[in-house]
Parts: sequence; C-alpha cells; structure tokens
Amino acid sequence: MSKLTSTYIDNLPKFVGKDARLHASFNQTGTTTGRLSSSEPNLQNIPVKSEFGRAVRRAFVAPIGWKLVSFDYSQIELRVVASLSGDKKLKEAFLRGDDIHAKVASEVFNVPAEKVTGEMRRRAKIINFGIIYGMGINSLKKNLECGREEAESFYAEYMSDFSGVAGYLEKIKKEVSEKGFSETFFKRRRYLPEINSPIDFIRKEAERMAVNAPIQGTAADIIKMAMAALDDVGARLIIQVHDELLFEIKDSGDTIKEMATVIKKTMESDKYLDVPLLVDVLAGQNWVDMERIKI
Repeated sequence: MSKLTSTYIDNLPKFVGKDARLHASFNQTGTTTGRLSSSEPNLQNIPVKSEFGRAVRRAFVAPIGWKLVSFDYSQIELRVVASLSGDKKLKEAFLRGDDIHAKVASEVFNVPAEKVTGEMRRRAKIINFGIIYGMGINSLKKNLECGREEAESFYAEYMSDFSGVAGYLEKIKKEVSEKGFSETFFKRRRYLPEINSPIDFIRKEAERMAVNAPIQGTAADIIKMAMAALDDVGARLIIQVHDELLFEIKDSGDTIKEMATVIKKTMESDKYLDVPLLVDVLAGQNWVDMERIKI
C-alpha cells in the first residue's frame, strides 16, 4: 500500500496540466518486444486486482457528458500462437469460439469438456500463458503450486496434445540460434546473440525471450496498427494498456454504441492471422465501474 500511495496517490497530481487533465508519455521504443511503455507517470501499471488499486483507477473519470469505453483484445497472444504455429487443435478451438482455457484443461487433464472444474481451468490458464512466456518446469511448478513431477507431467501433456505449438517453439529456438534474432509476423527483429552462450542460465533466458518475442511482438504490432487505423475515428483515445485501448466517447443518444461498433469492428478486422480476433467492450463513468456493451 505504501508503494501505491507514493507512486500514485502522492505522485499523480504532479502530472496534471493546466487543462485539468493528467498527461503521461507513451514510448514507442520503451520495451524489447515492441510493446508501448508508459512513463511520467506509468499508466500501464496501475493495479486492478487489489481494492486499493481499483480505488486509484476510480480516480480516472470521464468529463461530464462523456463516458470511458474500454476495448480489450481477448487472449490475443494465444490467438497469435495458434496462427503462427498452425496448431490444428488450438486453431479449431478459436474458430469454434471455445473457452480456450477449458479446452486446454480438457486435453491436459484428459477429461470431457463438461467435467472441467474451475480449478482445472485455472491451472490450464497458467500453463497456457506459461508456455508462451517461455516458462520452464521450475517456474511452472512454482506458479501451479505443485511438485516437480506433476509440473513435468503437465508440460509433457500440453506439448503432446498441442504438437503444433511444441514444434513451433522448437523451430523458433533453432532459427534464432542460427540467425541471432527473432522476428514478429511483420518482420520486426529482436537480436538475441546470448542464445549461443556457453553459460547455461544465460542461454536459457535468451531461449525464453526468443519464444516470447514473436508472440508478444506480433500482438503489439497488431494493436499499434489498430491505433493508427482509429486515429480519426471521432473518439478520444486516452490510454493504451498493452491489449486494451481506453477511449472517451460522447454520451449522447446512440453515439456510444455506434462509435463502439466502429472501433470494435476496426480492431477485429485483422487480415493477417487465420484465427478471429475478439474485442470485449466495457463502458462506464470511471475506469473501474464499467458494464459490458453488447455489439
């Protein structure tokens, strides 16, 4: 709580301009994967899970006569993995509109979809994101709060069930080892000479980065292209938090729904991936108390 107080409660007012608005910087080259970063202040790192963090977010309110509208890509990095790897099971699950974490739980735990429990789904979610972030057995064990043998079993089961993903990850490591760099779908490079280091922990860290960079980087490229396409949409883009765009939209008649429909359609109209993108839309007077808009 003391960190939140010093970072946000005490610090945020310093960045409010003469127009009574808070002004932050968004940096195009602030990360190695291509994601935007935010500074002075960092608006991408305000907690959302703790009550105190949510209280900070509630301080972000729309002007009178406007509403905040959030457009959040649903599981975009997993969709990128499905497309780049060509994994048949993963692609089909997204094409059907399945709950992807429940689908993975069904495969990994060898149970029918209707028998998947909440705990199984929670663990599958950790496995899903752990794999694409290059998480090893030790990290998987820690995050799943299980023994090493069980973590190894989950990892092996996932790689067996989603062999397209497994093959893709190994291919990436091999290519980066040979070329010295990874690439996003759009050919933006990240150089990783450390991948050929004779020092084990340095090499493994580079392998983790090699796996993650094309996935997170491709997702970052897609959202930046969406931002460019929406530059003159007629709504105010005020914050980008990685997979989320936060707009201010005038609250007049059907304006919010009409504008949200255009923005959602633009964000979902990616022509590069062969799995559909999905954007969740929420609206409210502040950045916490928001309701879903059906479009």
